[in-house]
Amino acid sequence: MTGNALDPTQHIWWLASRASGIVALGLITASVALGLAMANKLWRGKAAAGLHEQLSLAGLVAIAVHGLTLIGDPWLHPGLSGIAVPFTMGYRTVFTGLGIVGGYLTAALGLSFYIRRKIGPKLWRKLHRFTVVAYVLALVHTIGAGTDASTAWLQTFMLATAVPIAVMFIARVVPRRSAAARRTTFTSLVEPEGTEGAAP
Repeated sequence: MTGNALDPTQHIWWLASRASGIVALGLITASVALGLAMANKLWRGKAAAGLHEQLSLAGLVAIAVHGLTLIGDPWLHPGLSGIAVPFTMGYRTVFTGLGIVGGYLTAALGLSFYIRRKIGPKLWRKLHRFTVVAYVLALVHTIGAGTDASTAWLQTFMLATAVPIAVMFIARVVPRRSAAARRTTFTSLVEPEGTEGAAP
């Protein structure tokens, strides 16, 4: 039997883009989670730093494959501008556009690792916090434009990884108070006003 509907070669580009998109999401998720774990001092050392770098680079490659393979899709036919310029693709324009923005942001932040000495470690660390924004854009893109977004396995993966990432991000950005400051606050709450320093 023949016919486009039964010919897998007609969908190979879409399947390749679909698969690489899932791989990209997994790699970026792992990279962000590991980066936050390192920032919160849950895992440190050269091994963690090396793995974080490799995950980031592999994620960028997967993102590039995800976009480039769509050019060959005979149904979407986005063209180079469709995958390179945000909000120009006809298919689910908003969500694909956010995905492209997220891809650029991921690339810029990931590659900034190699110029951190030029821009200074303090500025680099501040900029690096925006990797969470890129991660959120990836999730929104997946939910809004991903073929597998409605599947239980992908929803479970996104939820199971988003929760610890959110917790670690909040723990990282919320100012940490010193033990002395916590004791001062506690004392002011439990001691009646005007009794501090009073004789027993």
